[in-house]
Amino acid sequence: MNIGERVKLKRLELGLSQDELAARSGTTQQSIVNVETGKTKSPRNILELAKALNVSPEYLKDGDGSSNISYIGARESKGHYPLISWVNAGGWLEAIEPYRKEDIDVWPETTVNASDGAFWLRVKGDSMTSPVGFTVPEGMIILVDPEKEPVSGKLVVAKLESENEATFKQYMVDAGRTYLKALNPHHPPTIINGNCKIIGVVVDIKWEHIP
Repeated sequence: MNIGERVKLKRLELGLSQDELAARSGTTQQSIVNVETGKTKSPRNILELAKALNVSPEYLKDGDGSSNISYIGARESKGHYPLISWVNAGGWLEAIEPYRKEDIDVWPETTVNASDGAFWLRVKGDSMTSPVGFTVPEGMIILVDPEKEPVSGKLVVAKLESENEATFKQYMVDAGRTYLKALNPHHPPTIINGNCKIIGVVVDIKWEHIP
């Protein structure tokens, strides 16, 4: 993983758009694009980028040397949230209480700020596994915040009217079209036009246990 991929990974973990990261680090959105795509290999504002992403400059430059992609050094815990099923997540919009807290056995920790209603899901399948660059393979867990506003480019959990379970994809708006995009190029995008409800935006991604 190179510096651009690490910047993009941490940005998405924090639920930031490129514009938001640019504002936090005192640069432009195009500069963030250049870093993430590899056009800029040694950004001069690496200290500001690291601070905006809550990581060390060394992490951005060299990586952490482990397979735990959520490692960013010492960070304060922001709480524990329930790990629920995809079926429960799919019923989130219809149910007043989609799950009972006393029925949840696993409450992973996060270092990211999230609303009280946030919850974890375990990634299933290979639709978000990319052969290059940023990837979210099966087995990782994602923290979903129902109070976060979805904007184009963010990772979301959504519920299609034709499906019982929720789905994890990238929310995209382009040329007047709104669709859900998989990171795996072998999975075609799903056009949405009133047949889909966004349950929440992904604000944290990690391995529950280091492989």
